[in-house]
Amino acid sequence: MTEAAQSLIQRHKLQPHPEGGFYRETYRSEMRVETSAGDRSAGTAILYMLCGDDVSRFHRIDADEIWHHYEGGDLEIYSLEPDGATRVDVLGRDNLQVVIKAGVWFGAALSHADDHSLVGCTVSPGFEFDGFELADRESLLSDWPDAKDWVEKLT
Repeated sequence: MTEAAQSLIQRHKLQPHPEGGFYRETYRSEMRVETSAGDRSAGTAILYMLCGDDVSRFHRIDADEIWHHYEGGDLEIYSLEPDGATRVDVLGRDNLQVVIKAGVWFGAALSHADDHSLVGCTVSPGFEFDGFELADRESLLSDWPDAKDWVEKLT
């Protein structure tokens, strides 16, 4: 990990995230909304960072998520859509936001492993760990066999 990445982790008080990388929740709306999963915050936001060869392992959540690029290198966000489609979005200086719809399996990795990337993630309705699921490699390989390289890299 570079000195710049270590400095950002300390400055922003980031902690390890279960999917990989580092994060800190920075906002949780006091407004409440009723969803099919029950009552929850209307929206949440986090700072999130990947460093070096860290990855965000394939996971899905039960809400829409918008990723925002703040600093550092580009991130490749890999998505496995419910209809069987696959997609890669590059989040960085040339593409500052990427939207991931609820229920899509997705993960991320740095475009260049010697770098770091500090991003923000805004979730609506708000993120709850009850609505977070890490992927099982075999299940993803069964449903998206053409994405084998991605699945092996991000599970």
